[in-house]
Amino acid sequence: MSENRQKIKYPYLPEGREFLYVPLENMWMEMAKKFAKENSLDKVMPGAAVVVKDEEFLGIGANGSRYHEINECERIKQGAKSGEGYDLCEGCHPKNHSEPSAILDAKGVGNGDKLAGADLYLWGHWWCCESCWGEMIKVGIKNVYLLEGSEVLFNKEAEGNIVERQFD
Repeated sequence: MSENRQKIKYPYLPEGREFLYVPLENMWMEMAKKFAKENSLDKVMPGAAVVVKDEEFLGIGANGSRYHEINECERIKQGAKSGEGYDLCEGCHPKNHSEPSAILDAKGVGNGDKLAGADLYLWGHWWCCESCWGEMIKVGIKNVYLLEGSEVLFNKEAEGNIVERQFD
């Protein structure tokens, strides 16, 4: 891991795991971005994940649900920190995250047996929550790729972020 990456304080990262980074021109990251723009139901942090193994597309998924269109977010009402309290809100529940959605898609199209050793490309976020890591580890996802600079671009707290302007 590069020295700059070692300085990033991820809200969660399992021991022995790391994030790898690719430029936007990476075909899988471009696919994730396009899918997020067209399919994510999360208006603030639209995201998508693409699962690939040996350059073979296995599955894709976007984040969000329609819950927040008619209900307040319980996490926000209760002041939950980023990455915490997903179980408090149906709209924020991990089942609505990009990573498990992409895994479910891969299984649904008959690629579940190919997930061990696969890679996941994640657009729209700068880290993965504990629940998503758990799902990825359970099915054998090997590497998680983020967009270069995502720790600023998709970090609500970072100066210079593009939150709510991800597709401008």
